[in-house]
Amino acid sequence: MKAKVSKKNFALLVILSAFAATTALTSCSGSNTSGSSAASAASAASTSSEIETAATVAAAAETTAAASAAAVTSKKRSESDITVNDTMENTEDGGHAITADGEEASYSELLVTKTGDSSGDEADFYGENSAIFATNGGNLTLNSMVIKTDGTHANAVFSYGEGTTVNISDSYIETSGNCSGGLMTTGGGTMNAENLTITTSGNSSAAIRSDRGGGTVNVNGGDYSTSGKGSPVIYSTADITVSNATLTSATSEGVVVEGKNSVTLNNADLTADHNAHNSDKSSNYQAVMIYQSMSGDAAQGKSSFTMNGGTLTNQNGDVFFVNNTVTDITLNNAAITNNGDGVFLRAEAAGWGNEGSNGGQVTLQATNQTINGDMIVDDVSNLNLYLKSGSAFTGAVNSSGQAGEVYVEIEDGSTWTLTGDSYITSLTCGADAIKLNGHKLYVNGVEYTEGSTSSGTAIEATVSESSGHGGPGGMPGGNPPAKPGE
Repeated sequence: MKAKVSKKNFALLVILSAFAATTALTSCSGSNTSGSSAASAASAASTSSEIETAATVAAAAETTAAASAAAVTSKKRSESDITVNDTMENTEDGGHAITADGEEASYSELLVTKTGDSSGDEADFYGENSAIFATNGGNLTLNSMVIKTDGTHANAVFSYGEGTTVNISDSYIETSGNCSGGLMTTGGGTMNAENLTITTSGNSSAAIRSDRGGGTVNVNGGDYSTSGKGSPVIYSTADITVSNATLTSATSEGVVVEGKNSVTLNNADLTADHNAHNSDKSSNYQAVMIYQSMSGDAAQGKSSFTMNGGTLTNQNGDVFFVNNTVTDITLNNAAITNNGDGVFLRAEAAGWGNEGSNGGQVTLQATNQTINGDMIVDDVSNLNLYLKSGSAFTGAVNSSGQAGEVYVEIEDGSTWTLTGDSYITSLTCGADAIKLNGHKLYVNGVEYTEGSTSSGTAIEATVSESSGHGGPGGMPGGNPPAKPGE
């Protein structure tokens, strides 16, 4: 039987606005150096007045970076931090402890436990076996909750369907089974979360997770961590915004974006140590992966990943890996450190999609941004790289020789310092933008002369807007290909 509880008489106001304090620019089916511009601004200036201006810009950048670092101060809650006045549990396979089916409901100061198992689409797409489930336009408010699940396909909190909204705040969530996410949103639902601690230890168990049909997810504050294979902190087939939070992945990618969807991080601290694969489709390790699996769970089209401030620390492999999709990556004064042995950006084919047309098509916009590391673009991929507002790129592009098309545009005041011979197809820059540093730069086969200007043309990406799914039950025929979180 489904456990019941009387609604408490209390007034609860969950305010999740557009995170005014931040600067937002804006699935087990699918789980898969500082950003200050002080050095780059000073080096770009060639006169005393320019140096003075650069110093002012640098000081402002350092102030912004300090404010960004200070913003991530949310307390990491433990179970003992939550006052619990009642307990609810469900042990049924497929059952729920709390359900809001087309109704408005509120719960507070509860310990909710869920055991029991499920499998496949009913759990991953439609919410079966989740501890707490809202559907059919339900509006569910949760505050000061402890939610713990120990079962297969036992997601903690699930929002399903257009018009359904879950608001959860000041709570602790722990899942230990495989395919058991912390927050799960599908079918166009909405999830608003504030000041949570979420830990997951199973495989294919992202802390912040979505699947077929996606939706909208807003997370502000808190601490979110995963330790299982195929369990990034964020797996997005939705539009997900996370602000002022700490995100840690001990085994998997930090963030995965699939298909025509997005992740925006505002003043968040992300650390990823991807060191075990849950799919044989790729041998690469990375902190952020952007791709299209063709499984039917995410529509095809342009995706996006945005960082405004905050930090990204990669412990193994590459920082960014893009394959079989078109994406915009926007970096604005984010402190990015690569402790791995890979590159900053890899755009190349992997095991998803059709051979010969499954590369990555990337537009990388860097504003007031430091980029350290090489970029690799294979012969079925392309890259448009824009360096703006005092950005500094130190690295090589396709150092092994010409491969995919690459366009580089360097705004006045930004620089590219080569660390190896580089091969691109088109370039726009001023006379002081490129420091060869003893290496050679070839533009469409012609060697570039340091100190010269150049005017080129960006690469047009091919964006497919066809649907990647046919709605519920609309999977393509045959077995879908493996995804990072399967």
